[in-house]
Amino acid sequence: MQGRVLIVAGSDSGGGAGIQADIKAVTALGGFAMTAITALTAQNTQGVHGIFGVDTEFVEQQMRVVLDDLGVDCLKTGMLHNVEMIETVAGVLTDAAADIPLVADPVMVAKGGARLLDDGAHAALVSLLVPRANLLTPNAPEAAALTGIEVADEDGQMRAGEALLELGAGAALVKGGHVAGDQVVDFLVTPSGTTRFSDPRIDSRHTHGTGCTLASATAAGVAQGLSLPDAVARARVYVRRAIEAAPGYGQGHGPLDHGVTFDPDRLDS
Repeated sequence: MQGRVLIVAGSDSGGGAGIQADIKAVTALGGFAMTAITALTAQNTQGVHGIFGVDTEFVEQQMRVVLDDLGVDCLKTGMLHNVEMIETVAGVLTDAAADIPLVADPVMVAKGGARLLDDGAHAALVSLLVPRANLLTPNAPEAAALTGIEVADEDGQMRAGEALLELGAGAALVKGGHVAGDQVVDFLVTPSGTTRFSDPRIDSRHTHGTGCTLASATAAGVAQGLSLPDAVARARVYVRRAIEAAPGYGQGHGPLDHGVTFDPDRLDS
C-alpha cells in the first residue's frame, strides 16, 4: 500500500510546513515521498524571513529524473512562487505526467502573513495549474482569491468549490479553518456531489503547516489507491491527531507533531 508521491514545493527551514511537512506526512501514512524543491525559505514559527528561488531548469530536472526512474503514483504541488515556476511545473506535468493524479495546494500566503506568490502569478495559477488538478485544496482566503467569491461561511465555501470546478479543477477541498465557528468545516466538492466534513475546532496556536500536511496526506491516500473522500477523511484525522500532539515549539505559530502515533488503516485510531 506504499504509494509514491512526488512533491513539488518550497522548503521550510523551521520544519513545520513546506517540503519538510510534506515528507513527514507522506511517510507517516506509509507512503514514499520524493521531492522537487522550488524555493528555499529562511523561516521559523514567527514568519518567513527570506526566500531564495531555485532555478526553473533545475526544478524541471528534479521532476523529470524522478518521473523517469522511480515512477510516481500521485503528484503534490505547493509553493510555486512566480509565473516562470508555474509555467515550468505545468509544462512537465503536461509533457511527462499527464496521466498521474495531481493534488494542488495553491499556496499564496504563509501562516504568519508573508506572501508566497508573486502578484503576477495569480493568472498563471488559475489558467495552468487549476485545470490540471485532480484535487485543489484552498483555504478560505485562497478560494476567495481564486474565484472572487466571498468565503466567510459554509455557503461561500460551497459556491467557491463549485466555481473552482467551473475553472477546470477535477475536485476542490475548500477548507474552513479560517471561517469563524466552533466547528471546522471542510467541503469536498466534486462533479458527482459534495461531502461535508466537520470536527470541533482545536484551540491551539500550533497549526503551522496544516495546509501542506493535509494536502500531502491526501496525496498519499490517492497514491495508495483510496477514493478521494476516503483519502481526505484519513488525512483530516491525521492532521487533527498531529495538532493535538503538537510539541509546543517556537514563540509563534508552532509546528504539528507529524510523527504522532497513527494507524492509517483506522480512521478512529
